Amino acid sequence: MNGRVQGSGSPVRAADVALPLGGLLAATGAWWALVAALNVPSYLLPPPDAVAAVIVGNPGLFVRNAVATAEKVALGGSVGIAGGFVLAVAIARLPWLRRAVYPYLVTVRVLPKIAVAPLLLIYLGTGTATAVVFIGVIAFFPMVLSTAAGLDRTPTEHRDLLRSVDAGALDTFLRLELPYAVPDLFAGLKQSVTLAVIGAVVAEWLVADSGLGFLILLGSENVQVDLMLAALTVLVALGLSLYGLLVLVQHRFIWTQTGG
Repeated sequence: MNGRVQGSGSPVRAADVALPLGGLLAATGAWWALVAALNVPSYLLPPPDAVAAVIVGNPGLFVRNAVATAEKVALGGSVGIAGGFVLAVAIARLPWLRRAVYPYLVTVRVLPKIAVAPLLLIYLGTGTATAVVFIGVIAFFPMVLSTAAGLDRTPTEHRDLLRSVDAGALDTFLRLELPYAVPDLFAGLKQSVTLAVIGAVVAEWLVADSGLGFLILLGSENVQVDLMLAALTVLVALGLSLYGLLVLVQHRFIWTQTGG
């Protein structure tokens, strides 16, 4: 027993970056060709260069609102991820707690989280706290379920071996259970961060006066499709950056754990 994480620990390959970029370029080219071939009016679907011109012509606007969205994602996501991790550990350590709450966690996860937004508006008002709580709720469930599943993967014989040498609960958790749970933990993190970005947009539609979601809503109300697509482009870049950062951390962590 060496506590190494199962799975690939290889570093990110060039193809992992080149292929997604190639797909993005192909999609952009198809968009450009479609607009030109069908002579689509710009007020319905502007070409990529018009969307890029909106971003380049107003960098401060998009940076400011991207930062506002990122702050909500960071605050709400951190609350949800931390809460989910703590509850997952408690569920793994306390069988009675698992039997008491796990079925409800699975049930609530499939419910549309937008349904709780009206309640949050009543209880918390229209401030930033509402957005943070809403994002936290969305990020909570993937983290708790994935981490709990990962902690359950620890082989029973390995636990018995540590007990035979009088290893404490904390030592068993840090040296055995947590390493085995790392792949599931990162899977939960990826889901939580992705959903936190979506939750931030929904929250900004409902309660915020800043952020990329607010820009999309503003563009929709004023029929500014170029502004909507520009804000959406920046939002996608933000989401991909957060996801890519997690992938890099995961590759580096697993590579280190497996002795690479």
